[in-house]
Amino acid sequence: MPVVSPLFLQCPLAASTSSSFSHSLNSPRVSVKFSISCCAVASPAAVSIGIADNRVLERREIRLGLPSKGRMATDTLDLLKDCQLSVRQVNPRQYVAEIPQLSNFEVWFQRPKDIVRKLLSGDLDLGIVGLDIVSEYGQGNEDLILVHDALDFGECHLSLAIPRYGIFENINSLRELAQMPQWTPEKPLRVATGFTYLAPKFMKENGLKHVTFSTADGALEAAPAMGIADAIVDLVSSGTTLRENNLKEIEGGVILESQAVLVASRKSLTLRKGVLDITHEILERLEAHLRAAGQLTVTANMRGTSAEEVAERVLSQTSLSGLQGPTVSPVFCKRDGRVAADYYAIVICVPKKLLYKSVQQLRAIGGSGVLVSPLTYIFDEETPRWRELLSKLGM
Repeated sequence: MPVVSPLFLQCPLAASTSSSFSHSLNSPRVSVKFSISCCAVASPAAVSIGIADNRVLERREIRLGLPSKGRMATDTLDLLKDCQLSVRQVNPRQYVAEIPQLSNFEVWFQRPKDIVRKLLSGDLDLGIVGLDIVSEYGQGNEDLILVHDALDFGECHLSLAIPRYGIFENINSLRELAQMPQWTPEKPLRVATGFTYLAPKFMKENGLKHVTFSTADGALEAAPAMGIADAIVDLVSSGTTLRENNLKEIEGGVILESQAVLVASRKSLTLRKGVLDITHEILERLEAHLRAAGQLTVTANMRGTSAEEVAERVLSQTSLSGLQGPTVSPVFCKRDGRVAADYYAIVICVPKKLLYKSVQQLRAIGGSGVLVSPLTYIFDEETPRWRELLSKLGM
């Protein structure tokens, strides 16, 4: 199914267009007129490059924008805390806070869409928001760089949904929707959405020519039942709300897979002293924690004639290879007044989902006294995302 790539594409400025639609219920025909633009929000192209550059260069503090409310805000603070980057906010009503571990650093609580806008204007250097917000309000601006594209929370997808009933009852794919003869210049497909950039872009790319859009921010699921739209484009998590409102997703209708991301201003990273270094530290902390989150440390004792012989037995099992292989160390015991190594201790990292299978395999090759403990961080020699970031910056 077609999905919009997280790699941003440059979008030319689009002129605002006006359309109208009408519907009939048991009441007389009602006509509603609306106006929509692909750049309904302040276009990044409209931001003065000179003004943005001056703000970036003149400001001394390094600023991180975080969501101010909701589940995304809570999960973001929890992640930073787990990375030993706890945000200290003196007063919950204040919009500015600090992370004591980072010097000359400020945290600003903002609406997600404002985080993206202020990254583009030069008022923020870094931000944590959903990829859907970056894609919608960034509109392909090359000054936005994804530093970390998978923070493992806020998972959802932007999707087209249609009613399960009426003329849509047997429509189950985007292709079938596009081929419906009902859609004409005089009677286009009416779509309600708050994504006035991504939704029209997706429809155009997928050959739906006769489409009009009405803007809305909430309760979109009610629009088809009220007769003010034929379909909706909205964020979907579990899909329960769609089902409860008699709506369905269709094959090929997913516009964007989204989750929380760390995004930065290219100008800040390249022009402002200290921003790249702090970004490196934040990225390494995030990577180390997220990599460890799915792993457990497993320790077991095993009889053997040598460390090499024990390692060979361990590596014969598919679930026991660890990150780079097992650590095997002698366990010294005192028997009959003599110190000898009858056992060897093995230490491996095991994915949480394979824990029980790994324990079974350890037992099968003679392992005993199995201990399991959580991992907090796994630091690589160098995180791949850091190399990717430097490559994007041409460094």
